Amino acid sequence: MLEVPILANKVVLVVGASAGIGAEAARVLAADGAKLMLVARNEEPLAKIAAEINAAYRVGDVSRAGDVAAFVQATVDHYGRLDGAFNNAAMGQAGRLDQVPEEEFDRIMAVNVKGTWLCLREEVKAMTGGGSIVNVSSIGGLRGSSGMGAYQATKHAVIGLTRTAAHDFGPLGIRVNVIAPGPTETPMLAQTRLAIPGGVEARIAATPLRKAGTGAEVGAVASFLLSDRASHLSGVVLPVDGGFSA
Repeated sequence: MLEVPILANKVVLVVGASAGIGAEAARVLAADGAKLMLVARNEEPLAKIAAEINAAYRVGDVSRAGDVAAFVQATVDHYGRLDGAFNNAAMGQAGRLDQVPEEEFDRIMAVNVKGTWLCLREEVKAMTGGGSIVNVSSIGGLRGSSGMGAYQATKHAVIGLTRTAAHDFGPLGIRVNVIAPGPTETPMLAQTRLAIPGGVEARIAATPLRKAGTGAEVGAVASFLLSDRASHLSGVVLPVDGGFSA
């Protein structure tokens, strides 16, 4: 007997899907049977991913309430419902806290923190029959280190939002969990390598598995959390970091 894919017939919104973890996770979710709506700011790479995996897509900026409401509603209009969401949109940052320009600080907070909150707010409205939301933080949301303070502050905040959301929305049948990736081979990691020479390699050397992760590995964990196999998991902070945080 053929095994049914774990996300068969699940409608899942993937936010931040044009590159990196979001794009790789979208490929995994599609392979696991999900019907996907992909969202990102940059249309050209987003459209290519959507065509590759036969997904719908919308262009939008998570820091704008109108955009978020529009792409969540577009998902419901297209598929008839929303069962799950993978909130991955984020921007990186490097530099000592006292050297971060105010405009950059405001922008990273708007995308990483406000954007996650706006997505949560609209997604729970659409999940009338319950559902599962997976946010993306970072191992930088579990501890501090030099050179990425503003980014790490946002990732701590995403964990706080997730834990509170698990309490707020659990009675509605909505599970909310958060993945905390370690160094993961993405364009953002490449930028970090340039901004903090030796920093990424030092973290990988301190990782028990002695390697960076991949977006597909993060996507596989997201697929599990979005599936009914994780039906009694909510409020969980799950590191996907090769043992770095052990």
